[in-house]
Amino acid sequence: VQLQASGGGLVKAGGSLRLSCTSSRFVLRFSTIAWFRQVPGKEREGVAYVSRDSTTGYADFLKGRFAISRDNAKNMVYLQLNSVEPEDTAVYYCAAGSYTGDHYFYDPHYTTWGQGTLVTVSS
Repeated sequence: VQLQASGGGLVKAGGSLRLSCTSSRFVLRFSTIAWFRQVPGKEREGVAYVSRDSTTGYADFLKGRFAISRDNAKNMVYLQLNSVEPEDTAVYYCAAGSYTGDHYFYDPHYTTWGQGTLVTVSS
């Protein structure tokens, strides 16, 4: 596995959680890193990205609740989930690629995917 996502768990609605993405194989700061999520029976959707040039972006439905960041010294990318809602329950994946442009949530732009970490939000 070239990307490792971690930090998922059970959290109450309104709470916070931080997800982490790292790699033992390559340096994340040279890649565009995105977080996606998927609920069983639904399509995977993009959540947030940080590009190779450190531009960040978020899905419109988040309404400012999540934040993506890098720690280059630790070779980590984080996704801070705040004010979580039951609808945020999903498996969260981090993905890496070299894409920069206007369509960061298009799956084929990413060549390497982590194994996913489950976030469960209770009401």
